[in-house]
Amino acid sequence: MALLSRALRVAATCPRRSPARGLGLRLLSSGARPSPEKSVPYQQTLKAARDPRAGAQGPSRPLPSTANVVVIGGGSLGCQTLYHLAKLGVSGAVLLERERLTSGTTWHTAGLLWQLRPSDVEVELLAHTRRVVSRDLGEETGLHTGWIQNGGLFIASNRQRLDEYKRLMSLGKAYGVESHVLSPAETKALYPLMNVEDLYGTLYVPHDGTMDPAGTCTALTRAATARGAQVIENCPVTGISVRTDDFGVRRVEAVETEHGSIQTPYVVNCAGVWAGAVGRMAGVKVPLVAMHHAYVVTERIEGIQNMPNVRDHDASIYLRLQGDALSVGGYETNPIFWEEVSDQFAFGLFDLDWDVFTQHIEGAINRVPVLEKTGIKSTVCGPESFTPDHKPLMGEAPELRGFFLGCGFNSAGMMLGGGCGQELAHWIIHGRPEKDMHSYDIRRFHHSLTAHGRWIRERSHESYSKNYSVVFPHDEPLAGRNMRTDPLHEELLARGCVFQERHGWERPGWFSPHGAAPVLPYDYYGAYRQRAHEDYVYGRLLGHEYTFDFPPHHDVIRKECLACRGAAAVFDMSYFGKFYLVGVDARKAADWLFSADVSRPPGSTVYTCMLNHRGGTESDLTVSRLAPSPQTSPLAPAFEGDGYYLAVGGAVAQHNWSHITTMLQDWGFRCQLVDSSEDLGLISVQGPASRAILQEVLDADLSNEAFPLFTHKLVRAAGHLVRAMRLSFVGELGWELHIPRSSCLPVYQAVMAAGAKHGLVNAGYRAIDSLSIEKGYRHWHADLRPDDSPLEAGLAFTCKLKSAIPFLGREALEEQRAKGLCRRLVGFTVDEKVPMFGLEAIWRNGQVVGHVRRADFGFTIDKTLAYGYIRDPSGGPVSLDFVKSGEYALERMGVTYPAQAHLKSPFDPDNKRMKGIY
Repeated sequence: MALLSRALRVAATCPRRSPARGLGLRLLSSGARPSPEKSVPYQQTLKAARDPRAGAQGPSRPLPSTANVVVIGGGSLGCQTLYHLAKLGVSGAVLLERERLTSGTTWHTAGLLWQLRPSDVEVELLAHTRRVVSRDLGEETGLHTGWIQNGGLFIASNRQRLDEYKRLMSLGKAYGVESHVLSPAETKALYPLMNVEDLYGTLYVPHDGTMDPAGTCTALTRAATARGAQVIENCPVTGISVRTDDFGVRRVEAVETEHGSIQTPYVVNCAGVWAGAVGRMAGVKVPLVAMHHAYVVTERIEGIQNMPNVRDHDASIYLRLQGDALSVGGYETNPIFWEEVSDQFAFGLFDLDWDVFTQHIEGAINRVPVLEKTGIKSTVCGPESFTPDHKPLMGEAPELRGFFLGCGFNSAGMMLGGGCGQELAHWIIHGRPEKDMHSYDIRRFHHSLTAHGRWIRERSHESYSKNYSVVFPHDEPLAGRNMRTDPLHEELLARGCVFQERHGWERPGWFSPHGAAPVLPYDYYGAYRQRAHEDYVYGRLLGHEYTFDFPPHHDVIRKECLACRGAAAVFDMSYFGKFYLVGVDARKAADWLFSADVSRPPGSTVYTCMLNHRGGTESDLTVSRLAPSPQTSPLAPAFEGDGYYLAVGGAVAQHNWSHITTMLQDWGFRCQLVDSSEDLGLISVQGPASRAILQEVLDADLSNEAFPLFTHKLVRAAGHLVRAMRLSFVGELGWELHIPRSSCLPVYQAVMAAGAKHGLVNAGYRAIDSLSIEKGYRHWHADLRPDDSPLEAGLAFTCKLKSAIPFLGREALEEQRAKGLCRRLVGFTVDEKVPMFGLEAIWRNGQVVGHVRRADFGFTIDKTLAYGYIRDPSGGPVSLDFVKSGEYALERMGVTYPAQAHLKSPFDPDNKRMKGIY
């Protein structure tokens, strides 16, 4: 037995070793170091006693020749996916496990479940997992999952952390999750062994708990096999057979094993740390890394029984109740990478590196002082998979139809497994999940990043080390930056641009009046003997964003917004996705894909949505009709038939590309989707002076008669051919200029020169967020998502329901319209100048009816604006009269503020400014 305090002292006196070297299985070299037993703290696991010949044994049951779905991997996600497939009626689903169930990483997981996260979708996913393990599986099988509801306690050692917890509490009210903010004295009464001297407060969630990995997976597979599914252990997968269909599309054909093959149209890669190897069998890139992740189990602690589990985020540790002991673990800034993942690793553990783990001991002893004299019974250091944005990898791989991912869960596979298993099952059966899973969808990553080793490693490290950091609304990564830059990057940097990162792209956030703030190469926060950056301007500016108040540069963004409203602003939007849809069936494809009628005369531009079969919104974008051209130019490919130019938000460009490609493949449309995102830049000039400025640069008449709203033309700007579009995303008179890459800089410089006497300023996306919310314009993935319909979102005008033209999602919209809307997106203004960012609870007549999806400050109206979907607590339709008749308040960090509901934009509701009427 070793004491935690002794472990701390011994590690402190031993030479530090860089975990960047020899990152594989490591042995403790000093006999003086603590060497407790390596074992998990569970009384039962699924590890069987085997003789040396066990590896030669065949599969646990004969392989079927065919299966509707094959799930690879028998951990939490594999078992949950199989269970939900069976529960949704899929017969003949098969799970293949190379060893025994849970033998990879699930068997040693801590099994914690916390109900509140800073994401509404994750709160819903966690709620489903909790229902499955605490109720459903017991009722269905009579087996115990090991669920223990002892509650959860989040520790706040500073005001910002407590503010974050108050935000979670407000969100929880919208989902019926009971939580309480406790004072230090109340915390001490709840957890007598805790040191509360340095606390600001805590968040207590009484219905949090833990589950047992073996018990949960056993119950899941018992329930699944009772519905006709099969579980086959001791059956390693050796390959994925692929066929190419008549349209040249690669599709899954079979799963190969040492003991035969299974013909199947669908494979689900739930192989965890080994998911990359399974992906390579199919030619699919899986962007994750494997790391050591550890906890220690203490000896018995008197008085610890029935205490809640603890997360001390500021110390980066968790304390899990383990009967009459504690498991102590956390996330460090110098995790050890498992460089060469072994396919023979089953029910295995690494030796704990005390140099790395010491930092958690310090935090644990500070929080629960009795641990200083408590022995360590065992250590648990096993592999876990981590991803570049600390979100799982799910959905159908863009490289191979029928190949789905359910991996990369960043040590949260147990708690997210139920919700994600259900969504994966829906994805496979219906082609889309029920909830908005874009943050988890593998298609969120641009294809240039998914195999980029340095980017994956840097971003995964930063995500791991910041796992317990406060989630601030405007935080940005420091790792993996400058991967994709547009032609104006250096010019804007010199003008003080502070960049944001969106899926590899650097885009303007706001403009500092104090000069350049370049993003430097990643320094790993000083870990692995890397020298941390000193006097890092960008890092210092980013640090100013670490607040739930208005940041210090709030006034800078205000000036950008008011300049756009009063004179003009130029926005670099080059990171937008720019696609051409062309060919003999392009019109048929456009009619089916787009909710609006985009088949208008060449020269027209239409704002539209793309829907899924449930009527949910997969995208909003602009579509411009093109005239046929026999010759290829930088601004249009040569094509026969019909052609359309699509402009979509850069953060979701890959999602749009994949959605359109899938539809073209499924329906067999004879047309091409051409990606010109890297070949074209895009600047937008918006504001009352935009016409006067651009009239000096463009060789075209920009009058209302010659250049109407929502039209586009090929024109010359400072001698360069560009595509000019008259439209606005901020509610002002303005034009977008779509420019060949080589012409971007001279055109931008000409615009800035012409605008100097008109008060033209540079502005970034922080200004766009404020300006657009004032106009009530929707942002996809914020107030418009795949589980929101255009009718619910107030975008019925984008749907050609008055025509007879079929389009994807039409039947669902017609059914929804007939039944009435069960929820509706509503805008709110708050007179008191308080910052809001989303997740605030919406109160109507004293009842919580929803939560805010998106919020920002409107500088023109000088008020906070927020948008969120509201429901009728009685379950009835949400009519316009229901919206108008309520008295509203928005709850921010436990405090409610009176709010005014709006069904139309509070700024320029008649859209006069876009028409040039000032």
